[in-house]
Amino acid sequence: MDFRILAEVLFPDITETPEDIVKRFPERNLPSGACVTRIGPSPTGFVHLGNLYNAIIAERLAHQSGGIFYLRIEDTDNKREVEGAVETLINAMNYFGVEFDEGATSAGDNGIYAPYRQRQRKEIYQVFAKYLVKQGKAYPCFLTAEELASIREQQTANKENPGIYGKYAEKSRNLTIEEIQEKISAGIPWVLRYKGIETNEYITVNDAVRGKLEMPRNNMDFVLLKSDGIPTYHFAHVIDDHFMHSTHVIRGEEWLSSLPMHVELFDVLGWKQPVYCHTATLMKMDGGSKRKLSKRKDPELALSYYQQEGISQDAVWEFLLTLLNSDFEEWRLANPEADYKEFPYTLEKMSISGALVDLDKLRDISKNVICNMTAEQVYSKWLEWCEVYDKDFAELIKKYPERTLSALNVGKGGKKPRKDLETWKQACEFMSFWYDETFTIQDDILNESDTETVKIFFEKYLETYNHADDSSEWFAKVKSITEELGFAVKPKDYKKNPDGYKGSIVNITNMLRIALTGRANAPDIWEVSHVLGEDIVRKRIEKFI
Repeated sequence: MDFRILAEVLFPDITETPEDIVKRFPERNLPSGACVTRIGPSPTGFVHLGNLYNAIIAERLAHQSGGIFYLRIEDTDNKREVEGAVETLINAMNYFGVEFDEGATSAGDNGIYAPYRQRQRKEIYQVFAKYLVKQGKAYPCFLTAEELASIREQQTANKENPGIYGKYAEKSRNLTIEEIQEKISAGIPWVLRYKGIETNEYITVNDAVRGKLEMPRNNMDFVLLKSDGIPTYHFAHVIDDHFMHSTHVIRGEEWLSSLPMHVELFDVLGWKQPVYCHTATLMKMDGGSKRKLSKRKDPELALSYYQQEGISQDAVWEFLLTLLNSDFEEWRLANPEADYKEFPYTLEKMSISGALVDLDKLRDISKNVICNMTAEQVYSKWLEWCEVYDKDFAELIKKYPERTLSALNVGKGGKKPRKDLETWKQACEFMSFWYDETFTIQDDILNESDTETVKIFFEKYLETYNHADDSSEWFAKVKSITEELGFAVKPKDYKKNPDGYKGSIVNITNMLRIALTGRANAPDIWEVSHVLGEDIVRKRIEKFI
């Protein structure tokens, strides 16, 4: 068969050559050692934690080396595409502070290697499809869905590897040009397959995460172009990463089985392979054992979960960095004030076993992250979240900006600052007592003493209350009332002799906390009082008299 004639039959409208494409996408002018990385999500509308996990790896590799990090939209599967999915993805990455240097944006494409959306690069792929046909390396396949299903059944019965290869490829491989022309003229759909070689050879790939990998060389006649002329991931990835000059390909370990196909294509096209980095699967504990995070079972797989819960982007970064590099936590202890982007991330420190997503650990990290923010930073980030997810609370924050900032500073001093806030959503619940509009009594004040004693205590408290008292003066008055009502000023005295007292000063201060904040577990009462102001303090206490 004359493969040149076949190439013209299959691609009569493709007039550009591989050389023309090379001229369109020149080499990047970057410093030695600079990495060029990307993420290439599909626009399915579901943006998951794995997208962010791999994005952080790619971003760190690129920006720590003075390189380029870009966004490519891999939209070759039209059936799975969801309207607005690209904007959803870009917004999610923006929320988590992932910064792209070039690529797809909500307003179009940004960069000289555009387009960055694979469906818009259709003709580029077909240039190389035509080239491979001319080389006798690819051919049209007209097998129907029924024929493919029959082949799979036969292979299953014979316990053979599934796929089109060897004798299963002969029918399509042996078609004449005349037969091919006849089928095309009749409108019979076809795909373009790579012509694999039956061999027992092995290939070696040095994976930056997993080390040296030895795998059987590809012998499959895998699909390059689908019946609509759009490439499969296998073909598109190789061409795009070559012409966008990616130095590293970061992707999940589920792509390991496809690696021989990609190595084969790089070799047959005469191109240098990028460095492959196959990352570990995200896992969770379930009944004492690990399992893969599931889209159906686990809400925490979706990035929208972290956005809706209001988990700080900084906390999510810190958490993922603990999964990505085994020495991040040690570095954080040694550098408590440093920006997490100063951490020297390396591929060598990555684990190849499943990365365990522990939400309890994430929330602990989140408490630390928010605790280390200034009140102004907390105010800004919390308000930004509320503007999207809790507009009513956003209005409260804006109505009382001074009170809110003062409240956020309560408990921040000393060697052990309070860690009351863990998410922006939880902050709305915890901070609700600062505003009369959302103040509610959550704990029962009668757990601390009887009704009559509660009434007497608050009467005496208001009689002696002076808003101008400093902390020590205020506490001296509280102790005096405590003793007068028959409560132990020192909790240890009450523990030693519980029958000798009505309770301890802890019960007294809890009454005050519940009256002023609605709960027994709350920040320092004197500080709370001076943020709320005298009018609110007296009004709330008077409700108990």
